[in-house]
Amino acid sequence: MPRAGQLRPVAEGDVRLRHRVVHGYRRAYRTAGEGPAMVLLHGIGDSSATWTGVIPGLARRHTVVAPDLLGHGASDKPRADYSVAAYANGLRDLLGALGIDRATLVGHSLGGGVAMQFAYQFPERTERLVLVSTGGVGVEVNPALRAVSLPGADLLLSALTLPGMRWQTRAFAWLTRLLDTDLGQDAPDLLNLVDALPDASARSAFIRTLRAVVDWRGQVVTMLDRCYLAEGMPTMLLWGSRDSVVPVRHAYSAHAAMPGSRLEIFDGVGHFPFHTDPAGFLALVEDFVDTTDAADWSAERWQELLRAGRPGTAAGRPDDAYNRAVERDLRETSERSAT
Repeated sequence: MPRAGQLRPVAEGDVRLRHRVVHGYRRAYRTAGEGPAMVLLHGIGDSSATWTGVIPGLARRHTVVAPDLLGHGASDKPRADYSVAAYANGLRDLLGALGIDRATLVGHSLGGGVAMQFAYQFPERTERLVLVSTGGVGVEVNPALRAVSLPGADLLLSALTLPGMRWQTRAFAWLTRLLDTDLGQDAPDLLNLVDALPDASARSAFIRTLRAVVDWRGQVVTMLDRCYLAEGMPTMLLWGSRDSVVPVRHAYSAHAAMPGSRLEIFDGVGHFPFHTDPAGFLALVEDFVDTTDAADWSAERWQELLRAGRPGTAAGRPDDAYNRAVERDLRETSERSAT
């Protein structure tokens, strides 16, 4: 690893948007830098552009790849499978096409769920996990996302793009910030997500993605039933204390459930800590990489963990009590599955 004085300078202009056709679909991605690979995965409705404030810093020491997930940004938006498992498969194939065998994964929100699923499906290709305000832990999620999962969501999203509605939603966002609410911390970024859905194909892909992970009751996938497999996988959890999309208590649940994980809380920050405090975010990620070794995965150890099952239980038997202890009041976890 180069010393601080030898870091390669990377300007925003060096971060290029490129395209690669995989399985007949055009996939967009931003890339910059040289060195060990680091993959940045954005959240639902977002794109690789969300990382532009931190890519130059990370690219001083890494080959950074930030894809637009299928159905998002400049990538194609087919009528397709938008589950987290499908996204993990697509990421594997994109990285294969780019000649990247292993990488540290940094995932935000939905991207955190995709990162965890990738590590579950392809542990031999995962060096570390950095999970930022990640989904896939508890049931709770912002009520607006639950509402968009209902029938008629396309009409609702279309209405939000109308000139009159844009003024009203921005006035509402201004009011939430003025009142210093948790939602006010995230309102500007969330409104940008609405602006990123300019046409019917983008809205359709967004709704398909959302319904794969959220329904009217909340999140419908979890990693807690198999997170004991993360033993030996260096993992850092980053969260804002005032996250209005995924509550910060999910951070403590995930930390308790993931052996050896590191937890860092951004005080007073919402769902996008890398927007609010990019310098602090970069410092934590660089320190995490510097102080951990890449995961040393082996099929034998994986088999041992599977046979032993979750801690405190007989292998192969349900462990509802453990789920309740980990998630506290999130009792619906055992109904959900990340696959």
